[in-house]
Amino acid sequence: MTLPGGGSLGGTVRVPGDKSISHRALLFGAIAEGETRIEGLLPAEDPLSTAACLRAMGVTVSEIRAGEPVTVQGVGLDGFAEPGDVLDCGNSGTTMRLMLGLLAGRVGRHFVLTGDGSLRGRPMRRVGAPLAQMGAVIHGRKEGNFAPLAVQGQALVGTTIRTPVASAQVKSAILLAALTANGPTTVIEPVQSRDHSERMLRAFGADLVVGGEGNTTVTLTPGNTLRGQQVIVPGDISSAAFWLVAGAITPGAALTVENVGLNPSRTGILEVLEQMGAPITIVNQRDVAGEPVGDLKVSHGPLKAFEIGAAIMPRLVDEIPVLAVAACCAEGVSRITGAEELRVKETDRLAVMARQLGAMGARIDEFDDGMTITGSTPLHGATVDSETDHRVAMSLAVASLVASGSTTLHRPEAAAVSYPEFWQDLARLRG
Repeated sequence: MTLPGGGSLGGTVRVPGDKSISHRALLFGAIAEGETRIEGLLPAEDPLSTAACLRAMGVTVSEIRAGEPVTVQGVGLDGFAEPGDVLDCGNSGTTMRLMLGLLAGRVGRHFVLTGDGSLRGRPMRRVGAPLAQMGAVIHGRKEGNFAPLAVQGQALVGTTIRTPVASAQVKSAILLAALTANGPTTVIEPVQSRDHSERMLRAFGADLVVGGEGNTTVTLTPGNTLRGQQVIVPGDISSAAFWLVAGAITPGAALTVENVGLNPSRTGILEVLEQMGAPITIVNQRDVAGEPVGDLKVSHGPLKAFEIGAAIMPRLVDEIPVLAVAACCAEGVSRITGAEELRVKETDRLAVMARQLGAMGARIDEFDDGMTITGSTPLHGATVDSETDHRVAMSLAVASLVASGSTTLHRPEAAAVSYPEFWQDLARLRG
């Protein structure tokens, strides 16, 4: 794909439904009693993987089409059938990690989870180890760290688990397992990770209490029946981030991103862009199905460098690739630390962004848990590669907007994992 440099951006865009909330709406609907109706579900590859796994275990999920509501006929907490084949999670780490928690307590049933080459290389013991504290039996390659993973359903015990890193996927897997444990389970995180599971589980009827300093402690007491719900999925702030950065760095740009989820556990990107001086305003704020939502207006303006570390990382880890692009256009040296989690995403995102932006002339120094980026460095068109990572593909597209000359992007189709209409939206906003 050839991406011309220069030009500007203007207009209104509505990003796809939040990926995290889409996964959870499908999973919680499956284990509830009755029907769950989901509006705005993200019709991209990762949620499709979750839906396919649920169907393989006897759950009726309607066909997922853009713009149409999705219905899930719940089978109840213990209604999963043992699948006749391996469950394929595709490229979706969220699907695999949450499934481990969901399936660990299905007594007497056996499940095998696999995924594509990228997913089979991503570590899973971070979920398997805490689940083992509850009595889960999970086997996999290299001491259970890599898929394919075999889950032998067991009776689980409620316990208290301290997680070494703040991870919404780890926390959510434990809470899903806790639903069938023999007593309360408490998860204690070092800092709060995104809290979509807690909000939605409570809406479905779970007995769940959040406490501790900074909302870092979650206790789930099993016994309540989950009931099917109406879920309205807000736009994904991680997808909105590409337009926020594009609007802030592109001369003459003025964009409105509508219907964006503004859950406080996800809005780190807004704080960093504010720290950089980006002209962003939130309008039409409202509450939709327990999640705060608003429209974001962004325009071009001078940016200054930022410094972020481990404390904010759980709230913007997926936005680091596009923030690296913003840093190239800011005055001063930006520093990112505490981001070692990025090395075990769809790709090693620290290495990939340093390599690909470097090809466009960026001055980036990479280290174990982050990078420094020297700003006010002119970018030039180059031949770059998404390396099959959706967030890398879209970040490089944003970088191409301010590059001199055309950029050739290999494997642009990776964007479809989270944002199937990205390239059409980009063409329209460039006008």
